[in-house]
Amino acid sequence: MNALPLSPYAAPFWLRNGHLQTFLASSGFRARGANPMQAAARDVILGAGGGIRLLGSHSRHPATVPKGLVVLLHGWEGSIDSTYMLCTGRTLYRRGYEVFRLNLRDHGGSHHLNQGIFYAVLLDEVFEAVAQVAAAAAELNVFLAGFSLGGNFALRIARRCAAQPIPNLRQVVAVSAALDPEVSTDRADRHPMIRRYFLKKWRRSLTVKQQLFPDLYDFSDILRLRTLRGITDALLERYSRYPSAAAYFQAYTLIGDALRSIAVPTALLTAQDDPIIPVSDYHELRANELTRITVEPHGGHNGFLDGPRLRSRYETWLADMFDGYGAARP
Repeated sequence: MNALPLSPYAAPFWLRNGHLQTFLASSGFRARGANPMQAAARDVILGAGGGIRLLGSHSRHPATVPKGLVVLLHGWEGSIDSTYMLCTGRTLYRRGYEVFRLNLRDHGGSHHLNQGIFYAVLLDEVFEAVAQVAAAAAELNVFLAGFSLGGNFALRIARRCAAQPIPNLRQVVAVSAALDPEVSTDRADRHPMIRRYFLKKWRRSLTVKQQLFPDLYDFSDILRLRTLRGITDALLERYSRYPSAAAYFQAYTLIGDALRSIAVPTALLTAQDDPIIPVSDYHELRANELTRITVEPHGGHNGFLDGPRLRSRYETWLADMFDGYGAARP
């Protein structure tokens, strides 16, 4: 029951452009309207080991016995309030699931919680947070879904479960997951609109961090750099233990045999026209029998939009798949 139960997805003719899908995926228009998941949300600060704290939001379900709990992980420079998080959470909540949306460090207004800055290699704290959320819902089946960089984290969590099981984690889904972050960073830099989008958000985030911890950080020169790769290189050189950007990226790269040891039923979804994630990374994966990979012709990055209301097809795919798990249980 680990494959996405894909109903055929044929992008409308006016949505058969990967860049358009990518930008519309984050449009606030998609999140308009009543959202019972958001109305029920309550902030939670999790201790993630070593004094690290992460901010999340838990939407308990009024059903006597919810279908399960879904943990959602956003992408880089997104947050628990990103459009795709709100829309996916709304659909899952309406289908009977509790939802826990987790902010990565220094995302979603959580900069004040930790002195250290965010790096994508910080798996330990994200794993610990997900494990705590699952343990607190021990009576429920728990599902994990991540988007973009959050998808990369979700895959690494599924792999770590081989050595550190999360007993009630039943399925993992990664949507538009970054598998080779060095290549994805360079691809984002090559697209002016995508580069500007991430630069604006990253500069804002670093400015907040500097204002909160002026004795630790001075990003004034770094903020003037004009590429994602340039800022990455400068931050790593000044504030990390990594000898090079290549070493840093390699630490969370998931290509080739990297998913062979995945220990939880896992599904990956990507699009051929994703402008950030090369589809060749998915074609070259050598995964095990617990892993299913779906590649759609269209969908962009975190898109897969369908119709004038711009609903994403993966919202119902996820709910259908998690429902399928419950239906398959004795």
